[in-house]
Amino acid sequence: MSDAFPRGRSAIAGLATYGVGETPGQTSMEMTARAGLLALADAGLGLGDVDALYICQPDDFFAGLSFAEYLGIRPRYTDNNRTGGSAFMSHVASAALALDAGYIDCALIAYGSNQRSRGGKLATKITSNQWDAPYRPIFPVTSYALAAQRHMHLYGTTREHLAHVALSARAWAVTNPEAFARAPLTLEECLSARMISTPISRADCCLVTDGAAAIVMTRTDRARNLARPPVPVLGAAAAAWWNSIVQAEDMTVTGAQESGARAMAMAGVTHADIATVQLYDAFTINTILFLEDLGFCAKGEGGPFVASGAIAPGGSLPVNTNGGGLSYCHPGMYGLFAIIEAARQIRGEAANPLGGVDVALAHGNGGTLSSQATVILGSAATL
Repeated sequence: MSDAFPRGRSAIAGLATYGVGETPGQTSMEMTARAGLLALADAGLGLGDVDALYICQPDDFFAGLSFAEYLGIRPRYTDNNRTGGSAFMSHVASAALALDAGYIDCALIAYGSNQRSRGGKLATKITSNQWDAPYRPIFPVTSYALAAQRHMHLYGTTREHLAHVALSARAWAVTNPEAFARAPLTLEECLSARMISTPISRADCCLVTDGAAAIVMTRTDRARNLARPPVPVLGAAAAAWWNSIVQAEDMTVTGAQESGARAMAMAGVTHADIATVQLYDAFTINTILFLEDLGFCAKGEGGPFVASGAIAPGGSLPVNTNGGGLSYCHPGMYGLFAIIEAARQIRGEAANPLGGVDVALAHGNGGTLSSQATVILGSAATL
């Protein structure tokens, strides 16, 4: 069966981030609502225009209902996909299909978390999975450590390679006023950082921050008449291969291999067309795995690729130009922030503008390398 996607017929019409870093005294839902209102204002729309809500909150399994109640609206459709950080890329795909079908007219996709302010932690014990729990893994870092260790064994990847992912992210964050971690970072600091789950050290782990984000989607023909330049959605695809990573046939290969290829085929683009890549970098090994699986370098060559400076400022493939989850923000789930950075680069509004970006890729990861989803965004010139 072939993929059918309404290439470019829906677009991001508004976007916003809110409360990145620390926002004490606000609930996750309050932050989410504030981001949503800001995104609507950015598009020149109001709550009365919204007839579909897409949301995935960290602390509310009924977030779709709670969000509608909080905003005081009665949407025709809600989606509360709980695949983790990849959920928001799937939201974009679902919204694009629903908009093209005329099922909805305006979608608000939002997320927010006060994880840092309420004392949240990056790692917890696994108790829900009966097969993993007896080995006392730390969720989610142990799973990523397994993938990193296997990649090292098969391909000679080193801790220095992992460190260069963190260094590249920090180099972008230093010049982003919104980024939470902006202090200079050295290779020595990365390699001497406290070990969390071998070979993953503290320097290989994402931040724990507060933050909220939202985008507004509508049909492209309508978006052209709104307040901001539309960012058309050229392609979007997802792949779910497992829940627990111990079920993986190969821990060094993820569903990004599938979602990326399908999304690019829908969009009708090649790797050479993509000016920037925004990846879900919860851990440094993620960036290496996803660059390989998305086809920007061969399997096993991700370590030397990032160490070459290719993904850092001035490199051949700008990656996570806001600082990513490692240095910009990570309020529990990062996926929507990656989409927004890709759209900001196309709109020419990013803190670190690359200039002339017509095609950008945003990739989300959920669970423990379990769910992968890829979105290709374009400028008006790509239609």
